[in-house]
Amino acid sequence: MANSTNSGSTIDTGATRGSWGTRVGFILAATGSAIGLGNIWKFPYITGVYGGGAFVLVYLVCVVIVGLPLMVAELMIGRRSKKNPVGAFRALHAPNTPWQATGWLGVLSGFVILSFYSVVAGWAMAYIFKSIAGFSGTAEQIQAEYTALVAHPTASIIWHTVFMVLCIGIVIGGVRYGIERWSKILMPTLFLILVGLMGYGLLYTDGGAESLNFLFKPNFHKLSAEAALSALGHAFFTLSLGMGAMLTYGSYMRRDESITRDAIAVSALDTIIALIAGIAIYSLVFSFNMDPAAGPGLIFQTLPVLFAETGPWVSVPFFVLLTFAALTSGISLLEVVVAYFIDERRWSRTKATLILGGSIWAFGLLSAIAAITIPFRGKDQGFFDVFDFISTNYMLPVGGLLTCLFAAWVMKRADKIAEFGSKGIIFQGLIFFLRFVTPLAVLIVLLHGLELLPFMDYSK
Repeated sequence: MANSTNSGSTIDTGATRGSWGTRVGFILAATGSAIGLGNIWKFPYITGVYGGGAFVLVYLVCVVIVGLPLMVAELMIGRRSKKNPVGAFRALHAPNTPWQATGWLGVLSGFVILSFYSVVAGWAMAYIFKSIAGFSGTAEQIQAEYTALVAHPTASIIWHTVFMVLCIGIVIGGVRYGIERWSKILMPTLFLILVGLMGYGLLYTDGGAESLNFLFKPNFHKLSAEAALSALGHAFFTLSLGMGAMLTYGSYMRRDESITRDAIAVSALDTIIALIAGIAIYSLVFSFNMDPAAGPGLIFQTLPVLFAETGPWVSVPFFVLLTFAALTSGISLLEVVVAYFIDERRWSRTKATLILGGSIWAFGLLSAIAAITIPFRGKDQGFFDVFDFISTNYMLPVGGLLTCLFAAWVMKRADKIAEFGSKGIIFQGLIFFLRFVTPLAVLIVLLHGLELLPFMDYSK
């Protein structure tokens, strides 16, 4: 039974804590969580850095052996417990055991990641208006606009604030009438914009054919151990794994839905959209004879130079697309944190969203003000870089590894069978991967992030 607060709000907990209205709504929301800046920004640039088609092929294999099993594990834990990450591990094992720390790590990851992720998303929003005004000047002048934006604390804070307000406004509406409703609007719009940009690149630029050749014709001579490790790491990170997002979204799933089928659908959509983004971006890059290995500055520095030639009717949709992708991920990160306070502290959704959203916004000011630095790894670095490094190299891999081990070795077999729906060959294969293959792969990601793999040269 729902409990009432003094304000008259209904606590979204227990049997009434929230659920997806439709399977399509869940798939769009989960895909939106997975599709973020990593798909539109990071995937294209690391594909360029590591040579194209061979990297893409290794990445697809890694999605299957790492991303998909771990997503099934998170959804399974979430739906079986019907709780937030902390409550899920407690409910499925025992209270006050070390496994609860895995849930706490997920909640903390959502808090920290959203605090600096919101800053990048704010930059994407700022570039919508820069695009409307039009990019002009020399390449150096256009690229300098990004440097000026990052260094300007007032601008970064304003756009960080706008983005967090949007996230709070959506999450405060609840699972079905907030997250799901907006996912049904944002995701189809995102997909249409992306397909439109890809169509433009293939049909109206000189780089369309070359982009397809670059992305889908493997050249294994360019494939290095560093490239394979990067593909493995991105396959893990791109699906929003290790941070409690899929576990939380899984807790709102209906019992009659197939976890495996939906996990495959989400993984496939996430991968397809990353590839479409690659085609759209590299069609432009090759049509202007730019370097595909432009690196992290591809989106905010390289592409605006190209957009000065194409005009706002290409650049505006692109940065709207980037903002939508960031927003669908941002709301899932906020929901991880909010769900804990709804379930465990019995706060109303309104109270939890406003207080936690406001706290994340305040914490994010450290990342928005580039001038604030601290000594980290032998040099002074901004909080943005510090939080990014810690979450990417410590928090997410550790969270993913522990979740995988819990699902494979600790969670009761009867619970797994009940959620999976059978104990046939597919179930046996999943358990094998979760026990032996996926944890080893995630451990390699963790060791590589910590620069501890013995066969890699980290002195460069």
